[in-house]
Amino acid sequence: MRAPELWGGHECTVNRVEDQWLDQSRLSGHQDRPDDLDRFAALGLKALRYPVLWERTEVSPGCFDWSWPDARLERMRSLGVRPIAGLIHHGSGPAWTDLLDPAFATGLARYARAVARRYPWVRDWTPVNEPLTTARFSALYGHWYPHRRDEPAFWLALLNQVDAVRLSMRAIREVIPEARLIQTEDFGHTWSTAPCADQARFENVRRLMTWDLLTGKVVPGHPLWLRLESVGLGPRLDAIAEDPCPPDVLGLNHYITSDRFLDHRPERYPEHARGGNGEVAYADVEAVRVLSDHASGWGHGIATLWNRYRLPIAITECHLGCTPDQQRRWLATCWRAALHARNEGIDLEAVTAWALLGSHDWDSLLTRWRGSYEPGVFDVSSGRPEPTPLAGLVRELASGRQGEPGSPGWWETDERLLYPPCPSLAPMSGTRH
Repeated sequence: MRAPELWGGHECTVNRVEDQWLDQSRLSGHQDRPDDLDRFAALGLKALRYPVLWERTEVSPGCFDWSWPDARLERMRSLGVRPIAGLIHHGSGPAWTDLLDPAFATGLARYARAVARRYPWVRDWTPVNEPLTTARFSALYGHWYPHRRDEPAFWLALLNQVDAVRLSMRAIREVIPEARLIQTEDFGHTWSTAPCADQARFENVRRLMTWDLLTGKVVPGHPLWLRLESVGLGPRLDAIAEDPCPPDVLGLNHYITSDRFLDHRPERYPEHARGGNGEVAYADVEAVRVLSDHASGWGHGIATLWNRYRLPIAITECHLGCTPDQQRRWLATCWRAALHARNEGIDLEAVTAWALLGSHDWDSLLTRWRGSYEPGVFDVSSGRPEPTPLAGLVRELASGRQGEPGSPGWWETDERLLYPPCPSLAPMSGTRH
């Protein structure tokens, strides 16, 4: 069985908090180090998720500065590494727009057409990275601009981003008919105690909404159709369902923290984990920290997406903020899950070594600039990228070797349990409709 391709990507988020902007490419130094691309290519990567971000390129309405992407994409082309062009990565667009702007989708589509005309040889595109996650952080939790904390704003932000994807791909394909949509989203499962079962079912349906919308599944009878219709979004849902934009590849992003556990006994957990839905008070914690029988979610996530959509899948972010040996274990576990999926007949195209240059300030969800840093395949804390032990594993996988997983990861031992252990209940996917 042929192994999946190995892709890469450096953390490239540009997000906004009030009037401050955080640009990961500048924080990592990649902004001024074009030779990073040579380092990436030397790993043996076939493709690279790469930013051609709207906020960074359209400096004023209709005025573009192409100098940075021109140089970087041409260098990638000469190195034989395919770009997967990203246009929004946890952002809300340039300063004159935001996720709730009625013109957000058409604005991104205009920009997408300009990018496609500039780089007509680029085949793979991600117009908006993780629309659901970005909508949650920006319009439901208030972490990022425009800092809303209400459900109607969340759904509107999500639909605006989904429309931005649809319109952008239409514009791109007018220039590049063979262009592929690689649609990324964070994916995890929510377990719960029995009193929180309804909330867990809701969250397990909501997690799929980016892909459900793009594939035209959100129609009357979908578990969340009436919820969106009740806030006046029914006509938007109809328009999307009548003109869907199914991804060519589903991009699965999964982290240890993606799987959640809801417990109706919030007093068992620290204050920051406590909340509720207005009907039930509960704690929301990482499932790995409390479920006595929790297992890594790679296999579950791949199988769930394949069974639901029957579309090609790529793991588009595999990253763990931990010690180098544990990072190796996490990637090796992911790679083995991908090999197993391919052996089972699942069209699993690639695994992406994410955060090649590490990431900054994600421990605060990019809401505070504290200067915290976690290395990735390279460590840039000295100002110059230095390969970490993870780089050796990436080279092994790229060369066709399977790579030794090493000793068990902390998430596979009892050391992971921070709270009184609970058994998981029967899976509550809520995805049959």
